[in-house]
Amino acid sequence: MGEEFAYPVPEEIDDAHAAPLMCAGIIGYRSLRLADAENAPTLGLVGFGASAHIAIQVAQHWGCETYVFSHTERHRNFAREMGATWVGEVGDDPGVKLRSAIIFAPVGELIPPMLRVLERGGQLVCAGIHMSPIPQFEYDLIYGERVLRSVMNATREDGEDLMRLAGEIPIETTVTTFPLEEANEALRQVKESEVSGAAVLDIDAR
Repeated sequence: MGEEFAYPVPEEIDDAHAAPLMCAGIIGYRSLRLADAENAPTLGLVGFGASAHIAIQVAQHWGCETYVFSHTERHRNFAREMGATWVGEVGDDPGVKLRSAIIFAPVGELIPPMLRVLERGGQLVCAGIHMSPIPQFEYDLIYGERVLRSVMNATREDGEDLMRLAGEIPIETTVTTFPLEEANEALRQVKESEVSGAAVLDIDAR
């Protein structure tokens, strides 16, 4: 029975670097699937934290051009280092219409400007488990068969596919490790956007 609740981790990935795959990674992967990113020539990623720095590697593996929107200069630089096609802030013109986009930031105000940069029939996926209120917007922003949808739960298939890709690509996670007793400091750094990639708690650190 126990194996039904576990996933095989690629041998080449150590525990600390595998840790983000089953939280940030699997939500990012689920978002990519709902955004039909495997068939999207252009993909926007809004917010560039733990999920997005994994998702961008999968998207690039699928051949997507990736356009990253972030209000934080540290994260914009991180996206450039990871090979993003274009980097800017929400409201900036990426120079192309996007086929799909994923919003990782829990900010409802980001939805109208991201709908504006989607092509007709494009998909906008909200990856957060919560989001601030979405402001009223003109019907024209969603007209043209644009799709706005949320992510709720990942499936067993999502996890198995992600772990297979993690070994194939291979996915390289960027982590900052904290001992368990510094969990509050880890949370503070994540909140203040001081962590590039993911924060990982090491329960065995001394």
